[in-house]
Amino acid sequence: MSTSDVVTGPVVTGIGVCAPTGIGVETHWQAVLAGKSGIGRIERFDPARYPVRYAGQVPGFSAQDRIPGRLIPQTDHGTHLGLAAAASALADAGVDPADLPEYEMAVVTSSSSGGTEFGQHEMERLYRHGPSWVGAYQSIAWFYAATTGQISIRHGMRGPCGVMCCEQAGGLDVLGQARRLVRLGARLVVSGGTDASLCPYGLVAQLSNRRLSTVDDPARAYLPFDVEASGYLPGEGGAMLIVESADGARDRGAGQGYGVIAGYAAGFDPPPGSSRPPALRRTIERALADAGVTPSDVDVVFADASGVPEDDVIEARALVETFGPGSVPVTAPKTLTGRLYGGGAALDVATALLALRHGVIPHTVGPTRLAPGCDIDLVSGEPRNTGPRTALVVARGHGGFNAALVLRRSGSD
Repeated sequence: MSTSDVVTGPVVTGIGVCAPTGIGVETHWQAVLAGKSGIGRIERFDPARYPVRYAGQVPGFSAQDRIPGRLIPQTDHGTHLGLAAAASALADAGVDPADLPEYEMAVVTSSSSGGTEFGQHEMERLYRHGPSWVGAYQSIAWFYAATTGQISIRHGMRGPCGVMCCEQAGGLDVLGQARRLVRLGARLVVSGGTDASLCPYGLVAQLSNRRLSTVDDPARAYLPFDVEASGYLPGEGGAMLIVESADGARDRGAGQGYGVIAGYAAGFDPPPGSSRPPALRRTIERALADAGVTPSDVDVVFADASGVPEDDVIEARALVETFGPGSVPVTAPKTLTGRLYGGGAALDVATALLALRHGVIPHTVGPTRLAPGCDIDLVSGEPRNTGPRTALVVARGHGGFNAALVLRRSGSD
């Protein structure tokens, strides 16, 4: 079945970005097109004693300027970013939540770490001064669902609310859930994710997976699919998106939005040592089938691009087996931000939607020589003005999570 035969699905009508590439949709998009990296030496604490000293950090973010003051001491930095991105997404969509029925608005976000930095500070108070020094908000600020809860409270959204904890894959899983909620009658869903674990406790926790790059050069530390790939760099931030039915968006004058969520699938890898193959290829195939498209319909793949050599080969093999060697452009703008965990795939979706809207495939900054086994058409050097209409976004999470999301340019039915 071709894209011309696909029934219109839920549309994304608003995007809010708080990422290392900048705050706001246009700032982020221009940084991506220019290949402007948001990775630098970690500034939220002194990283000198740690093997990883570089990360993607949101520049110029001031919680005081973007969220109600009373929420700042009650919530973690990751939730601050999520609240700001959600407010920006609602404004971008032209939505005033007060105009909609409160039980017809939902919130589903992705989280990998919860309020790590907030929790570290409270634990420091506990160890140094005793239990009476631990604030009451520790009981909620550390929680994975804190961002979902705070967004729903701030905007009066009392429909189905939830959080998905699937590491990087969660940023696609929540959009799959948002699509399901719209189909079940939700008027509007705030979805996406932001994470922020750039504190000593959070960094040490991330180091335990042995996938972070310790290369002491920010330009060469995160090189997915490259012969010098050595892991990835962490980052903070992400994106929030507004998902609505196509009819609902048109009825309120929002037009066609950024694009259509056409297909989604999730999978889980077999345990280590199993004779069964990784789940990624099958997950991609199921997402394409769900969207009613064939591999030849896909114009660009936004890769998971872990930067871990064995993972890169698995992903490249899944793409080659699905599309053929070098037959679809593959890109990974996340080399400009680092991997943002719960926020990373949501930011990839935002970038993919902008690529479809503007007819441009952004390039991947960093890799120069593809590693053996990575027989893909990695877009490098500069963006390609090829007018993509259909995009596939791939994400994997530590522990075996896999997800794939198919997006179509609005008006491409």
